[in-house]
Amino acid sequence: MTGLTTHVLDTALGKPAEGMKIQLMRMSGEEAELIVTVFTNADGRVDGGPILKDADFQIGQYELLFHAGDYLKEKGAPLTEPPFLDVIPIRFGIADTDAHYHVPLLLSPYGYSTYRGS
Repeated sequence: MTGLTTHVLDTALGKPAEGMKIQLMRMSGEEAELIVTVFTNADGRVDGGPILKDADFQIGQYELLFHAGDYLKEKGAPLTEPPFLDVIPIRFGIADTDAHYHVPLLLSPYGYSTYRGS
């Protein structure tokens, strides 16, 4: 499989993060173009396969914007106002359009991590 996928795990609750808004941006320097807005399903993934695929899956710089603050508020997490984490940007490059890029987010109210998954 080629394309870009993501998923979100809520490490504070120990389960997938359902209902999180994610925006995918294509970067041109510091200019950002919105490609798609999606929401995670009950498995913390996005329905419909890769969020970037086929002709849209191009070499370049991208940014995923994870709307963690809204998600955490909805789940009743004890948050400060404003929340410590709100929109989490993860900027990354796609260098090989014959590859699969998976960018997951492991989230808690006061920290997160990511990696290139499989």
